[in-house]
Formats: sequence, C-alpha cells, structure tokens
Amino acid sequence: MVMREVTRRYLPDFGQLLKVLRREKAGRPVLFEYFTNNGLNALLAGRPGFVPSTRDELFRMTIDAFHHAGYDHVTIPARFFRSLKFETAAHEKKASLSQNAGAVITCEEEFRRYPWPDAEEGDYAVFDLYAAMLPAGMKFITPGPGGVLENVTDLVGFERLCYMIYEEPELAAEIFNAVGSRLLQYYEICSSFESVGAVIVNDDWGFKTQTIFDPDHMRELVFPWHRKIVAAVHARHKPAILHSCGNIYGMLEEIINDLGYDAKHSYEDVILPVEEAWLQWGDRIAILGGIDMDFLATRTPEEVAARAARLLKLTGSKGYALGSGNSIPPFIPVENYLAMINAVNDLES
Repeated sequence: MVMREVTRRYLPDFGQLLKVLRREKAGRPVLFEYFTNNGLNALLAGRPGFVPSTRDELFRMTIDAFHHAGYDHVTIPARFFRSLKFETAAHEKKASLSQNAGAVITCEEEFRRYPWPDAEEGDYAVFDLYAAMLPAGMKFITPGPGGVLENVTDLVGFERLCYMIYEEPELAAEIFNAVGSRLLQYYEICSSFESVGAVIVNDDWGFKTQTIFDPDHMRELVFPWHRKIVAAVHARHKPAILHSCGNIYGMLEEIINDLGYDAKHSYEDVILPVEEAWLQWGDRIAILGGIDMDFLATRTPEEVAARAARLLKLTGSKGYALGSGNSIPPFIPVENYLAMINAVNDLES
C-alpha cells in the first residue's frame, strides 16, 4: 500500500458530529479524535517538521491539521491555554510513573494549607480569540485539565487515597468536593462559549479488569460531580463526552441513565472491542473512536483500513464516529493513521 495524503471530500459541518452525539444517523461518515501529536499535526497542516514557538502558531497548526484531515471539530487540550491546574510536588519523570509520586495532601492540615486554584482565573478568552481561525462549520471541543478522580489521586497519591477513603472518609470527601467543584466551574465556563461545540470530561476510572475503586465509592465520591458537570454542560445545550480508560462497563448503565453522558470514548480490544460496544450500547450512548492503539501501532495499513471500513459499514454512521481507541501519540505510524481516516473518503468514493 502506498501512503497517500488526505483529500478532504466534504465541507466541515459540526452538525454531522452532533447527529452522532445524539445517536442519529449522520449524513456521511464522521471522524473524531481526542488528540493528535504535534509532529503529525505539522504534517497534516502541510508544514512537516514545523515546531510552533508561540500560542498563535500552535492554534493555527492544530486547526489546520484537523481541518485538512477531515474533522468537523478541533480538540483544544487544556494545556494549550492557562486554565485550571492542581499543583503537585516535583518528581522525577520516568517512562512509567508511580501514582504515588507528587502527592502533596496526606492529612487534614495539608488539605487546609493547599493553595486551591481559582477556575475563573483561566485565560478562556482563547475560545473567542481563535474562533476567527476556525473554518466555517467547525467548532472547538475541549477536554478538562484531568478529571475528578485523576486529580484527587495526583494530589493524595493512589495508595494513601485507598487508606484515606476508609480511615478518614470525611477528609477524602472534602478533597473530592474541592476538586470537583472547581472542575464544575471549568466546564461551566468552557461550555458557555459559542465556538465550543462540546466538551470532553476526561477521567480514567478503570484497570483492565475492573474499576479502580469499589463501585460504591465511585457512586459516593466521583459520580456526584460528574452528574453536576453533565447537567451544567447540558444547560448550555452542549453535549458531554466521557473519555475514561479501563474496564468500566459494569457501571455503564449508570453512566448512561444516571450521569447522562452523550458519548463514551476510549476502548481497548483486550477489554471490549469497539464493535461489541456499539452493538451492545450504541442505541443508548454514542460510541466514539475505538480503533485499538496496539492495533494501530502494530498492524499493516491494509489491516487498519479494512477494520475502519468494516466499522463504518457496521455502524452506518449512526451513533458512531471513526477514530482511535485513545489518541494519536508519536509511536503510531503515520501511514496507519492515514489509512484509518482515509477509510472515510474511500467509503464515499
């Protein structure tokens, strides 16, 4: 297979992605991606090897990349602008990071002393400033600066948090409330901008075999804030997408019926292939992405293209948008990524 460039065959139309998120049949195949790496973005933007040195250049490159690749949205991570950040202790960066590294809250006194950030102090004007760069028909989608459980784990440390939930439940609840209330503010602000078409609430909840914490603790400490975030986003007439890695399918009924998420993203073949997820839940929650990361990294372009085509034919673009099971980091071969997204054009040709 000869690697080829992407040729966009249709004009951007965020309304097509909205149809997917509403579990309606889109008028054509739709792409979705959580985030892509800057090297790939430079290539897609027609500037291979370009390294942005300013925020303006970063936004321009990212917008051009998503536009040229055929997306109807541009994902703008919270790290692209000054927003909410929960500071942790400095720790050595390694290929594998302990979930106990960087913890700064181990007792009530440290909780009281912690310099809690103000969500309203973020530089959210970027959504108005860079809306002018968006091609007609495109919208921003923005994830959060980590999730409720993720940020609490970073602040307390995984092992300490496991003990705290049982030994100091009131302190644990206060920490979850301090984090959750600020993330709620963040999403209230982001979803208020006209240029933001949807939000991604990113919070990893699972190992490969089960949820990270007991379901009852998830219901008590984590879910209440997600319920409030989704309600706040819906109040602004925007969809809320859950990005959560791991085996959380034992709680998916609650994610759909109680929390009210419009879509679920992040899939691994060893847990549940995306094809099975769509067949089981696609009529009740939109299924986004799902081409497994290991599959994307290790298979041939022909195999990737074939699986992407089968997915598009299986789903008929009803409640489904094509993309990776997580994201496109630098180790994903460019030719495999292009084989995946070009399946949209090949299906139309």
